[in-house]
Amino acid sequence: MARIGVFVCHCGTNIAGVVNIQKVVEAVQLLPGVVYVADERYTCSDVGQTSITQAIKEHQLNRLVVAACSPRMHEATFRQAVARAGLNPYLLEIANIREQCSWVHSKEKEEATEKAIELIKMAVAKVSRDEPLFPRKVGLTKRALVIGGGIAGIQAALDIASAGIETVLVEREPTIGGRMAQLDKTFPTLDCSSCILTPKMVEASHHPNIRLMTYSEVKAVRGFVGNFEVDILKRARKVDESKCTSCGICWQKCPEKVPAEFDRELGKRSAIYLSFPQAVPNKPVIDLPHCRYIKFQEWQKNPQGKKPMECRICEKLCPPQAVDWSQQDEMVTEKFGAIVVATGFQTFDPTGYGEYGYGRYPDVITGLEMERMLSASGPTGGEVRRPSDGEHPKTVVFISCVGSRDEKVGRPYCSKICCMYMAKQSIMLKEHDPEIQSYIFYIDIRAAGKGYEEFSRRAQEEAGTLYLRGRISQIYRQGGKLMVMGEDSLIGRQVEIAADLVVLAAGVEPATGAKELAQTLHISYDQYGFMNEAHPKLKPVETNTDGIYLAGACVSPKDIPDAVANGGAAAAKAMGLLSQESLVTDPMVASVDPMKCISCFMCQEVCPFHAVDKQKLRDGREVAVINESLCKGCGLCVASCRPGAINLRGFTNQQLLEEVTSLWR
Repeated sequence: MARIGVFVCHCGTNIAGVVNIQKVVEAVQLLPGVVYVADERYTCSDVGQTSITQAIKEHQLNRLVVAACSPRMHEATFRQAVARAGLNPYLLEIANIREQCSWVHSKEKEEATEKAIELIKMAVAKVSRDEPLFPRKVGLTKRALVIGGGIAGIQAALDIASAGIETVLVEREPTIGGRMAQLDKTFPTLDCSSCILTPKMVEASHHPNIRLMTYSEVKAVRGFVGNFEVDILKRARKVDESKCTSCGICWQKCPEKVPAEFDRELGKRSAIYLSFPQAVPNKPVIDLPHCRYIKFQEWQKNPQGKKPMECRICEKLCPPQAVDWSQQDEMVTEKFGAIVVATGFQTFDPTGYGEYGYGRYPDVITGLEMERMLSASGPTGGEVRRPSDGEHPKTVVFISCVGSRDEKVGRPYCSKICCMYMAKQSIMLKEHDPEIQSYIFYIDIRAAGKGYEEFSRRAQEEAGTLYLRGRISQIYRQGGKLMVMGEDSLIGRQVEIAADLVVLAAGVEPATGAKELAQTLHISYDQYGFMNEAHPKLKPVETNTDGIYLAGACVSPKDIPDAVANGGAAAAKAMGLLSQESLVTDPMVASVDPMKCISCFMCQEVCPFHAVDKQKLRDGREVAVINESLCKGCGLCVASCRPGAINLRGFTNQQLLEEVTSLWR
C-alpha cells in the first residue's frame, strides 16, 4: 500500500510570494495515499533534507513528492536525501511549482495556487504507480582522447596525463600550438607568445602518457561514456618522422613556393615545409596538391596538358633519406573512456564588408595578419610593412567589431578579444616605430579581465593611440593612401583619416568543420556553430553526451587565460570519470517488449543518441533492442513506436495515464 509523503517548498518568496502554501497543504492532505504533508522554507537546504529523511523513517513513507523548483535543479539532491533514508531514490517525484507555476503566474495568485494543487495531485498519482529502479554498473576504458592541439587542448592533455591516464592528442594540422602559436605577444603582460607556449608544446610531446597524432582527424565515434570507439584518419606526411632530423635542407632547396597558410598568405613556403620554427613535432610535411613529383605521378596516370617536371629534389638531398613516397593515409581505431573537444576558433573573413575593401586593397589587413608581421619568425621578420609596396606605415587605423556584434553578418555576439588585441598591437607598433600614430574606431571598449582596463588606458596614455567612438562608412584609395571615412560620435562630427595601413579586428567564429565534428560526436551546437554546454552555469565543460567534455573557444570566444582554465576544468571532469573502477548507468531508460515489436525500426531512425540496435531472436525475427548505456531517456522512441512495444522506465504508459486521469477525479 502506498504511503506518500509530500513536501511543499516556499523557496523563500519565489513560490510563497505567489502561491498560498497553507491552502496547498490543506488540499494535498485530502489526496488518496497521502499520509504526511509538510512545508519547508527551503527544502533543498540541509535542514530541509534532514526533515525529509526523518519523515520517511518516522512515518514509514514509501513514496515521496517534493513540490519545489524544476527537477533540473535539485532532483539529484532530493534523490540522495531519499536514498539516505533507505528508500529507493526513484520512488520520488518532483512537482515543479516554481518555474511552471509561481514564476509564470506571478500576477494571478489564486489561479497559481489552484495550479500548484493540480501539479502536486498529478505527481501524487504518478508516484503511486512508480516502481523501484536500480542502476547497473559497466566497465570503462581508462584512456582519454583530446581533439585539438591548441593551448586549451594541450593543457587538458597535460593535466589528464599527469594523473597517470594515457592520453591521445589529435590535431589536424601538422603541428600542435593552435592560434596562440601565430601570435607575437599576449595581452596584457606583453609576454612573448612562443616563449610561454613552446615549453608546454615540448612537454606534451615528451610526456610519457601523451601520444601526439598530428596531421590527423577524427572521422567517426561510436559507443558510449567510458567505452568510445573512435576512427582517426592519419594523413600521410610522406616523411618518415623516425628518420628525419629537421636539418632544413629539404624545404630550403624545394623549388615549389606557395602562399604560407600559417603566415596568413603574407609570405611563401615550400611544397615540403615546417609550419613555423618551433613546430612540434619538428618534422616537415609534403603538401601533396603542390608537390611537383606528385603532379608528375598524376600526369603519368592521365597524360593530358603540359608535362610537369619530376623534381624529387627533397628526396635526393635528404641526408637521412627520410622522404618516403610509399606512405599512405591510414585509418586507425582507438578506444577511449572520455573525450575532450578543444577545436578552437578561426577568425572571421571580412571580405563580405565591401566598404572596407579587404581583398581589394592589399593594405587592408586583419588583426591576425598584423600578428604575423609583428612576429620575428613571420614573413617580414618582425617588421611591419605595407603589403602593397613594402614601406613602413606611419598612420595605422584599426576598425573594431568586424564580424562581431553585427546582425547583418549573423554574428551578434562579442568576440571578447578584439578590443584587447587592438590595444596590444597599437602599443607594439609604437614600440617598433615611435613615429607611428594609431587610431582605433570602436563601438564600446570591452576590457573585462585582470589588468585589461589598465592595459587599454596604457594604449591611450603611453602609446598615444587615439580612440574614436563610431563606425566606418567607407575606405577608398587616393594616391598612395587609404582614405578612412567615419564618424566620432563623442564629438558629433565626421572624420576622414589618410591611413597607410588599415587593420580590421576580425571577430572569432567556430573552427572549420566544428559543426560536422559535433554531429560526429552526437553533441549539440548553437546557431553560430559553437558547441553547447550541458548547462551554461552548472555544467560549463560538460555536454549532453556523457563522457564528452568541452574546452576553450569551441564553446564561445575566449582569451588565453580562460582557454587554459577551461582546459584544466575539462581535464578535471575527465579525470573524475576515468578514476572510477566502473560506471553507474541511469536506469530511467527505454525498454522494448520483443513480443510486440513489428520490426519497423522507426525508433532507430528517431533516436538522437544511436541507442537502438537490432537483435535477432531464435525464431528468426529481428527486433529492436535498447543499448542502456547510450539511452538518455528522451522518450522519442516511445512516441514513434506504432505498436506500443517500447516503454520508458520511470515514465511508463501506465504511470503517465494515471497522472493525466487524476485531473478528472
